[in-house]
Amino acid sequence: MAISLSVVLLLAIVLVVLIRGGSLKAGPAVVAVLFGFFLASTGMADDIQRFLNSIAETINSIQF
Repeated sequence: MAISLSVVLLLAIVLVVLIRGGSLKAGPAVVAVLFGFFLASTGMADDIQRFLNSIAETINSIQF
């Protein structure tokens, strides 16, 4: 739960920065948000979640 909340917060910050910077207009941003919302209710949601979890675990296991 903590990772998914962090990802949502990070993506929200990126979205706000892109909109304020003029790189992304409000209309396409709304479409992107709605796409993500509806994608979460499809059968692909579990695969995407597993993929993101594996990336997070890989990043977490990197030792400097």
